[in-house]
Amino acid sequence: MSHKRFAVTITRDFGSMGRPIAKKTAEILGIECYDRDIVEETAKRMNMPLSSVSDLEESAKNMFFGMKYPLGMGTTDVQDNIFIAQQKIINQLVEKESCIIVGRCSDYILKNMENAFHVYIYASYEDKLDNCVNLLGMKEAEARKMINDVDKARMQYHKHYAGYAMNDPKYKDLMINSHFLGVDGTAELLADIVRKKFLTEEE
Repeated sequence: MSHKRFAVTITRDFGSMGRPIAKKTAEILGIECYDRDIVEETAKRMNMPLSSVSDLEESAKNMFFGMKYPLGMGTTDVQDNIFIAQQKIINQLVEKESCIIVGRCSDYILKNMENAFHVYIYASYEDKLDNCVNLLGMKEAEARKMINDVDKARMQYHKHYAGYAMNDPKYKDLMINSHFLGVDGTAELLADIVRKKFLTEEE
């Protein structure tokens, strides 16, 4: 087997189960999946409390609150510095090993990487609501608010730093409705595509 070092970036709607799909895909492929770890490493490098970087996550009563503002609620300067630090961390991770990176504008940060595969995971509003309530254990009113608030914040954040919408097909290699095959089926499909593209048999 020849093995090119590669990176899979996963951008996702809130409630589309993008995070569990990313983790499952990484497990199938035997590679690392980086998500909140990037936020923790950023906090360490910038000598800031994790709560400042990941947006009061520690003090929030609701575990999903931290997803609303992906990179802190500080001034633009602070947010810019956090973005620069995360950019460095993402570049260092992909230089070291093949991996999956969830969110954090990773599709934009790695846009010039030759062996990168950019995926957008979405689902209908009804399916996202169903996932939030039945798979993530949220109350319906809370789930509706989070789907609206988190997606809006992610869109604004991505547009601000990347200059394009996170669901713009022009910048994606694959866009997939997670409801079609479910978490396991979607992860298996992504793993198959990665194997075909990057893990090829030598002639």
